[in-house]
Amino acid sequence: MMTQVETLVHYDNGYGYEEEYMLQEDEWDRDMLLDPAWEKQQRKTFTAWCNSHLRKAGTQIENIEEDFRNGLKLMLLLEVISGERLPKPDRGKMRFHKIANVNKALDFITSKGVKLVSIGAEEITDGNVKMTLGMIWTIILRFAIQDISVEETSAKEGLLLWCQRKTAPYRNVNIQNFHVSWKDGLAFCALIHRHRPDLLDYSKLNKDDPLGNLNLAFDIAEKHLDIPKMLDAEDIINTPKPDERAIMTYVSCFYHAFAETAANRICKVLGVNQENEKLMEEYERLASELLEWIRRTTPWLENRTAEKTMGEMQRKLEDFRDYRRMHKPPKVQEKCQLEISFNTLQTKLRISNRPAFMPSEGKMVSDIASAWQGLDQAEKGYEEWLLTEIRRLERLDHLAEKFRQKATTHETWAIGKEQILSQKDYETASLTEIRALLRRHEGFESDLAAHQDRVEQIAAIAQELNELDYHDVATVNQRCQAICDLWDQLGTLTQKRREALERTEKLLDTIDQLFLEFAKRTAPFNNWMEGAMEDLQDMFIVHTIEEVQSLIAAHEQFKATLPEAEGERQAIVGIHNEVQKISQSYGVVASSVNPYSTITMEELLDKWDKIKKLVPQRDGSLQEEMARQHSHERLRRQFAAQANLIGPWIQARMEEIGRCSLELGGALEDQMTQLKQCEHVIVTYKPNIDKLEADHQLIQESLVFDNKHTNYTMEHIRVGWELLLTTVARTINEIETQILTRDAKGISQQQMHEFRSSFNHFDRKKNGAMETDDFRACLISMGYDLGEVEFARIMLLVDSNASGVVSFQSFIDFMTRETADTDTADQPYILVEELRRELPPDQAEYCIMRMPPYKFPGAPPGALDYTSFSTALYGESDL
Repeated sequence: MMTQVETLVHYDNGYGYEEEYMLQEDEWDRDMLLDPAWEKQQRKTFTAWCNSHLRKAGTQIENIEEDFRNGLKLMLLLEVISGERLPKPDRGKMRFHKIANVNKALDFITSKGVKLVSIGAEEITDGNVKMTLGMIWTIILRFAIQDISVEETSAKEGLLLWCQRKTAPYRNVNIQNFHVSWKDGLAFCALIHRHRPDLLDYSKLNKDDPLGNLNLAFDIAEKHLDIPKMLDAEDIINTPKPDERAIMTYVSCFYHAFAETAANRICKVLGVNQENEKLMEEYERLASELLEWIRRTTPWLENRTAEKTMGEMQRKLEDFRDYRRMHKPPKVQEKCQLEISFNTLQTKLRISNRPAFMPSEGKMVSDIASAWQGLDQAEKGYEEWLLTEIRRLERLDHLAEKFRQKATTHETWAIGKEQILSQKDYETASLTEIRALLRRHEGFESDLAAHQDRVEQIAAIAQELNELDYHDVATVNQRCQAICDLWDQLGTLTQKRREALERTEKLLDTIDQLFLEFAKRTAPFNNWMEGAMEDLQDMFIVHTIEEVQSLIAAHEQFKATLPEAEGERQAIVGIHNEVQKISQSYGVVASSVNPYSTITMEELLDKWDKIKKLVPQRDGSLQEEMARQHSHERLRRQFAAQANLIGPWIQARMEEIGRCSLELGGALEDQMTQLKQCEHVIVTYKPNIDKLEADHQLIQESLVFDNKHTNYTMEHIRVGWELLLTTVARTINEIETQILTRDAKGISQQQMHEFRSSFNHFDRKKNGAMETDDFRACLISMGYDLGEVEFARIMLLVDSNASGVVSFQSFIDFMTRETADTDTADQPYILVEELRRELPPDQAEYCIMRMPPYKFPGAPPGALDYTSFSTALYGESDL
């Protein structure tokens, strides 16, 4: 007999304190040796228990101390019962290879919170039966008994209390311990009859037939409950005090087989399924409505066909403002709510181990995001295009009016000029008259040359109207062509008349020098006055105070030239008076018409008087424009003052939300409360945005297009506001998802903080996702020994789309799945009475109508096959 080694197991029983199990310490004999009868019972029970799990991996053991010596099957056993992967075993056959594998198994047990005292890898490798049995008992305690708790009792007391409650109604059964209370076999039969009365008739059992009772219970458990035969009836009867570890191991298998009824599971799954179906239908409806609105709106925004008039384009601008102010904001909220509903639904399905929700074709979140992106793309630049078109039409109207004024002035001047140039009065004129005609023609040529600039200006304006696609460009071109044709004809006629007069130049002997001087000085002076009148009556468009000041400065420069012009006018009047004086002094009958000029003294004086009236009128117009521009400047400053407050406020709220979502010290509910408060602050801030929109409306209506007092535009504020609303909603949804996952998976607040801390540490780019190398480093830091194959398997779990990044939700799912215990199988059928007893009436009838009959041997009459029913509905599930 080998010396006994004390097995001390420490573990947390789930209620905040540790217990120590020193089982059978008092049963060791004086020489520290285990009772041979107990050793035999432990060998059989522990071997059967190990094989009940190893068969899932297609293998088993024959000799418990020999088959675990190389550590391979020991590692496999731990992987099967924990559902986790252990480090890759050493495949060598040397002693140090075996010790290394056993150490990996013992390290794994220790990682689960179990402290192994005096159990070493060398003893297991050497086939020490006491050490091996002690190690297997440690594994059974951790993975089969530790989590058993009834009314906050520890594992052992919880299992004992469960047995006592289940067998309380049965006669001759009084369970007080895990040894002598089970010797007559009635306790085992009572547990089976309590949960499966169809398998045995307890009333026919005899307390005086312990061997028959034990064998009956063991045979039924092995045949119908999939519990292997771990005890030997003769050994229990012939041993004064059966081995407590063996009995506890075997009884724990009954607990796991009967712990949860199928009806409770079906009720839970059906309730979750009905709720999820409602969420799916609501998502489909909201997605269809939103996509339909996007499909209707996008073509309208993509249509960049410009209208012909200013009024029509301004109506387009009003329609767009209504869209941005009234129609789009509700749709932004709908899109955000749709994403939140989709994420919540997927989280619930994932928690329930249901397949992910796949919306109808074209209604995925990505499809909606793509359609929304198309809407934003179509909207981008639409307002700028509208304002550009309005500016273009405004300039076109201004150019068209300027064209009409200049064309009318030139056409008025050209009236009768063709007829004058076509006269042949020189054929019958006297020599004096011939000379007078020549001088007069020279004055006309001077006048004609002075009008050349005006004709070129008219042609240039017509060309610009053509390039800017003026809506009545045909009329402009027709009128411009008529002016140019007349100009060319006047030039031709002028040249012909000059040639005729030059042929008779010898006839020109005398000329009235004063008339000639008058003509020479009046022509440029008259052109100057006509130009001055055009400038004083010229329309102007300005957008800033500086532009008005520039016009005022130019006008003041013009007024400064008036004294010089007054001197020229007086000089011309002096020439006219001198003609009159000579005529009176010498008795010469002067012609009433100046032969060298078509401009009379009365016309010059009338034009001069008109200029004197136009100057103060121009002063008034410029002052009015200056007042209007000051009003525009006040609008700019008013808008800028608000925008410069709102813009930083939005940025501060964004940073506040980011800090809140990254906090690790507080509870998720506290973070949720902070985010809800932040959301309330944001919602109550909405009137400031509306007021800014109103000021922006006034600016747009006043056609103010720039603002040097702020870097924020209304578009910046709108985008920032929409992003703020979306961010706070999504962050709240992320916290809700974490709470939902934490509660559904049984994650403690400390674990959730640890998961978040690890994730944030390895989220190098701080964008809410770990890249592949960062995720590998995170796993290594948590104790994973990763090979390429194992890491590839894990990446398939956390990144099924092969995006190259791991989200926080995927990380939590992986960590909870790595630590969760797998459910054990239950009976594959259920009775109608159980469904009606355990389920609400509507759900019970729903299941009865749809479950097929259970057709396999051993089932009672009327049994229903709920396993096939659940698999058909949900695939592989926790049913």
